[in-house]
Amino acid sequence: MKKSSKFARPIALAAALIMSVCAFSACSGTAKNTVNSIDDLAGKHIGVQLETVGDVLASDIEGADVERYTKGADAIQALKQGAIDAVIIDNDPANVFVSHNSDIRILDEAFADEEYAIAVRKGNTELLDNINNALAELKAEGVLDNIKANWIGDSATGKPYVFPDGTFPDGGMEPTEKLVMATNAEFPPYELMVGEDVGGFDVDMMRAVCAKLNMELEIKNMEFDTIITAVESGTVDVGVAGMTITDDRKERVDFSDPYTTSQQVVVVRK
Repeated sequence: MKKSSKFARPIALAAALIMSVCAFSACSGTAKNTVNSIDDLAGKHIGVQLETVGDVLASDIEGADVERYTKGADAIQALKQGAIDAVIIDNDPANVFVSHNSDIRILDEAFADEEYAIAVRKGNTELLDNINNALAELKAEGVLDNIKANWIGDSATGKPYVFPDGTFPDGGMEPTEKLVMATNAEFPPYELMVGEDVGGFDVDMMRAVCAKLNMELEIKNMEFDTIITAVESGTVDVGVAGMTITDDRKERVDFSDPYTTSQQVVVVRK
C-alpha cells in the first residue's frame, strides 16, 4: 500500500492541470459572457469532459453545440480563451478551477444532485459486498467525513490525508492481494497528480477501504472514457473517478453504495 509520506507535497507543486489553465489568464476577457442561467445554454457552444454526466446533460440542451474534451481542465482553458461559451462540470472540480482563475465563475443555478460510487465488474458480488461493508465502517467511524474535509471545503489542506496515530484502518493482517483501481487524475480534488503519484479524495478513500480489506492498492491512471471498459473486461478491479451512478453505466457495471454526493454546475466567464 502506498505510504502517506509519499503524498506530502502540496497540490500547488503538482496540479499541472490547474496551473496550465491559469497560464492562459491573459487570454480571458476576449469574449463577452452570454450565459447567466441554465436557460441561456440553448444554442450555445458548451464544453464538457468526454463521457461524463456533463456530456449527457449538454447533449440534451436544445441547439447546443457540444465540444468534448478528455480533460476538464482543457474545457476550462477553452472557455477562458473564448472558444466556448460555458462548461458543464461537477461542482467540486469547478470550485477548484474557479479558485485558481479570477476571470471565471459558477452560475448560482445548478443541475440535480448526483451520487458517486465505486464501479465493480458485474457478477463480482464478493468484492462488491466487501467494499460496501468497508464503506459502512468508514462512514460510521467518521473516517470518510475526515477525508472529505481534508480535500473539500474551508478546512481543505491541499495534501493527501494523514491518519492520526492509531486511527489507520487495519483488517489485522498483512495484505495478500492487490486491488487494482482505474482512475483519471484530471479531476481535482477527487483525483489529481501530486508529484509523481495520483492523489485526491478518491485515492485516500480507497487507501482506507483497502486497509479494511487487507489489500494493497494499485492505481492505473487512464482516460475517463476507458474506465468502465477496463472494469468490464477485468483489466482492473474497480473504477473510482468521481463516477456518478447512472442507468446507462449500471447496464455495464455494478456500483457500490454511494460514498458522497455532488452536483453538475455551469462555469462561465465573468
